[in-house]
Amino acid sequence: MRIRGTTPHAPHALRRRAAAALSALVMGAALAVAVPGQASAAARVDNPYAGATAYVNPDWSARAAAEPGGDVIADEPSFVWMDRIAAIGGTPGARGLRAHLDTAVSQGADLFQVVIYNLPGRDCAALASNGELGPTELSRYKDDYIDPIAGILGDPAYASLRIVTLIEPDSLPNLVTNAGGTAGSTPECATMKANGNYEKGIGYALHALGAIPNVYNYVDAAHHGWLGWDSNFVPAAQQFKKAATTEGATVSDVHGFIVNTANYSALKEPHFAVTDSVNGATVRQSRWVDWNYYVDELSFAKALRTELVRQGFASDIGMLIDTARNGWGGSSRPAGPGPLTSADAYVDGGRTDRRIHAGNWCNQSGAGIGERPTAAPEPGIDAYVWAKPPGESDGSSEPVDNDEGKGFDRMCDPTYTGNGRNGFNLTGALPDSPVAGHWFSGQFQELLRNAHPPLDGGGGEDDTQAPTVPTNLRVTAKSSSSVTLAWTASTDDTGVTGYDVLRDGTRVGTTATTTYTDTGVRASTAYSYSVRAKDAAGNVSAGTPAAQVTTEAGGGTGTGALKAEYRNTDNSPTDNQIRMSLRLVNTGSAAIDLSTVTARYWFTSDGGASTFGTACDYAVLGCGNVTHGVRPVSTPATGAGHYLEVGFGGGSLAAGATSGEIQLRINKSDWSAFQESDDYSRSANTAFADAPRIGVFTGTTLAWGTAP
Repeated sequence: MRIRGTTPHAPHALRRRAAAALSALVMGAALAVAVPGQASAAARVDNPYAGATAYVNPDWSARAAAEPGGDVIADEPSFVWMDRIAAIGGTPGARGLRAHLDTAVSQGADLFQVVIYNLPGRDCAALASNGELGPTELSRYKDDYIDPIAGILGDPAYASLRIVTLIEPDSLPNLVTNAGGTAGSTPECATMKANGNYEKGIGYALHALGAIPNVYNYVDAAHHGWLGWDSNFVPAAQQFKKAATTEGATVSDVHGFIVNTANYSALKEPHFAVTDSVNGATVRQSRWVDWNYYVDELSFAKALRTELVRQGFASDIGMLIDTARNGWGGSSRPAGPGPLTSADAYVDGGRTDRRIHAGNWCNQSGAGIGERPTAAPEPGIDAYVWAKPPGESDGSSEPVDNDEGKGFDRMCDPTYTGNGRNGFNLTGALPDSPVAGHWFSGQFQELLRNAHPPLDGGGGEDDTQAPTVPTNLRVTAKSSSSVTLAWTASTDDTGVTGYDVLRDGTRVGTTATTTYTDTGVRASTAYSYSVRAKDAAGNVSAGTPAAQVTTEAGGGTGTGALKAEYRNTDNSPTDNQIRMSLRLVNTGSAAIDLSTVTARYWFTSDGGASTFGTACDYAVLGCGNVTHGVRPVSTPATGAGHYLEVGFGGGSLAAGATSGEIQLRINKSDWSAFQESDDYSRSANTAFADAPRIGVFTGTTLAWGTAP
């Protein structure tokens, strides 16, 4: 590793050594070079990265150097991935584990980094990184994968190397969040939780590799946008402890943990903190943060380290953070905080992580190289590392046949509108991507352009001219649920690659054509649209003058002195119940007789029984004073075949007063599953907010909301 301030090597010394090694070695084979003292391993140190010279993978380095501008990072050290049994011996275009280690010795390195990644039923929630072993093939994982790796790493020829292992990305976090009862759950993850083979496999790997004196095991711990909520944080630490004490392993086999592996979460968010408030609303209430307790990886890593020690891991464990692709530089990087008009505007205007949703993970558009590998950058942080080598794809944007066991995941498809794990948003993935782990030149070039800190001589500096501003932006069609736009194409000296579409200042989509249909709108609502052009070098035009539009009304819009507020209390839109909390607010100047008031929540039954059960679990007014039942819609509409009607036995709601929370549930009589994502009244907000798609009636008059 190029350790800032601690190594005597010149900035490109490792690159020169890598080039020399490449010229001296045939791909897939290497000559072991005798180094004095190799026969005995040095005692383990507290931080294996301190004062170390890390191995530069010549296979990756050659691909990086062959890209325009890529030589500026071609000498950076990164992890070698052992993602299948064949990788141990070497595959076409990539040397095997022993050849890598021999090359590390010939480079004069004293630190080697390797990812252990081949569990049975691997990555049960992301098809792009599925593995070759079935859910029950634990014995094969042990005998044909871990044991051969342990045999190679334990060879005395490599005793002088500090060998850092990254143990099984994504596996244990999937057991915490995706193994049942949540929006991200999958049957595959439920299977792995039930059979215990993730825990057993990791325990076996920790025990086998931890027995080698010069091996340092770091366990994958996801990222803040996955485990940062209180419902996930402590359970994750407990899950890590359980795996680390299985199959003969103990906590002493764990040297530390790594966060943000192969992900894009920002290292630091400089323009806002989780404790900030705007107009009485905290940052945690914003759509982006969504009640998370962390807004970046550094704060998450430090807090997780404290919790892991509390759970019984050693007090001197260290944390690693993968910074290979979380720089988020370029022209879209905010220079300061967002406007103080609302928590959402403040966060969205100031966040450096420009993803559409923090759950997006595949080949993210706009991402950039992050902090270069650095030892001991912060207390408790052993190093910033490049676990995912820049330029290696996260997954293919369309189905691709392969012999590596890797499937097609729609989260890698730029046109996919998402699932429960990303809030049903567009994926933000780049188009034309290859199978996971294969070289993706388009992404590599984008990472160079958007590097932060900027790269010296990084790619893209020859083209600094932005495209012209698109012209003649106009609304060509509208309905209660969509707006269609068209515009005249931009021009550019090297060519326009696409357009960003912004609604009310926030990007809602991208397109390579000059038309776009926005389906994320509500009835009877005013919107302002703008479009900007971009080219391959990352230059972005100014936005067009705004096009204003008000969507069509649905089945009527209320104008009375009541409003409904709603919060989503249902973690999964595909389970067998619909759960929510409602409250009514009297916005007028006179008291309202609650016996005349009803509220309607419109939904679809999605097959199964056509009769329903309902329940009130809690109400400030008392559930005995709340009536509830399901009725069919006389003329079904999109997202609305039935509605839950809520009424009151009596009482009065004073001017300016609220009914207080009312917690409600709906189930079909056969308890079959719903698909709530397309329900007319459903929203994703977990804090109370105005609900314009929930109707409130006084008698038969619609006082609030827009009917479908």
